[in-house]
Amino acid sequence: MRRLKQAAGSNQGRLLYDPSVRAEQGEAPKYRQIYDAMKAGIDSGAYQRGQRLPSEVELGRKFGASRLTVNRALRELQLGGHIDRRAGSGSFVSSVADTGYTFGLLIPELGLTEIFEPICRGMAEVTLDQPHVLLWGKSPTHSRDVERHAYESCGQWIAKKVSGVFFAPLEYTSGKDAVNERIAELFIEAGIPVVLIDRDVVPFPGRSAHDVVSIDNRRAAYVLTRHVLDAGCRQVVFVGRHDAAPSCIARSLGFRDAMQDAGLWTAGSIHHVDPTDPADINRVISAAEIDGIVCSNDFTAAHVMRALEAMGRRVPSDVCVAGFDDVKYASLLNVPLTTIHQPCAQLGEAAVRVMVDRLKNPLMPARDVLLNFQLVVRSSTRAS
Repeated sequence: MRRLKQAAGSNQGRLLYDPSVRAEQGEAPKYRQIYDAMKAGIDSGAYQRGQRLPSEVELGRKFGASRLTVNRALRELQLGGHIDRRAGSGSFVSSVADTGYTFGLLIPELGLTEIFEPICRGMAEVTLDQPHVLLWGKSPTHSRDVERHAYESCGQWIAKKVSGVFFAPLEYTSGKDAVNERIAELFIEAGIPVVLIDRDVVPFPGRSAHDVVSIDNRRAAYVLTRHVLDAGCRQVVFVGRHDAAPSCIARSLGFRDAMQDAGLWTAGSIHHVDPTDPADINRVISAAEIDGIVCSNDFTAAHVMRALEAMGRRVPSDVCVAGFDDVKYASLLNVPLTTIHQPCAQLGEAAVRVMVDRLKNPLMPARDVLLNFQLVVRSSTRAS
């Protein structure tokens, strides 16, 4: 099991890795082997709290690795709160304090969807009056495994009687609604509070009995669509994925609101596709009159842009394209992507504070905690 744990002298959560979790196939990469060996030494007491560790050169010689590989392992140990790195002095074993809250992370798409890693980092770095530990099990390596992993993690956290669970409900599977609602019910039956990340467990416009921390997806999509219209587009469509989460459904409604307010709404402007299937995308975007495309996320937008390029249609001179999430590669596409930036670290911090409020006030009504977003304008909606 991987863990995020509290470092002594600080009330911030820290990321810990349990070496009992191994890659399911093949040997671990060299930096992970160094990480595991060093952490095992710390856990066993071979390296005492506050002790200076061997230098990067010494570790490289010991493990037969480059300094770059050693440096990566040390960065991971520092991120996990196992060591402190001091400029000009080296690396030292840090202290780990007793924990107050123990929270489980049930984020089946961690490692599959980019926004969840920085959200978890924000959870780890928040400062509380009491220390906290964040725990999570193995992440699925394939999207087809997410339902099974979700149930396994649910049972794990119930068995451990954690203080609370942060749950990012499943999306993009045909059985997601039943799975999400059943998992939420199991936690209720176990008396474990749940804070939902990014989306609710019930389809839009339903509302569950749990706190939800996200951005205002409907308003964000309105702002994004309004920007595409202000860029001069008039024949605009929305492209999302099949079996999307309630947050993405809210984005499609924000698109519709903006188009209606502009007097440009037409039935059939919202489409759901498999973004990895070029034929499915081409079916939607091949209409010559389309001059703007608002996508439910950056992943879909990137595939739409590739399909347009294959058609010989230029972005943005022929078609403007906008996405959602501001993932790392959004600015690195051939035509940098206009998108909505989610404040992921702040979402993680807010989720932890909402959870603590819930633990202290279990009878208060369920809340929607909505953080602000940022429209990031790049070349895909304007001339370079």
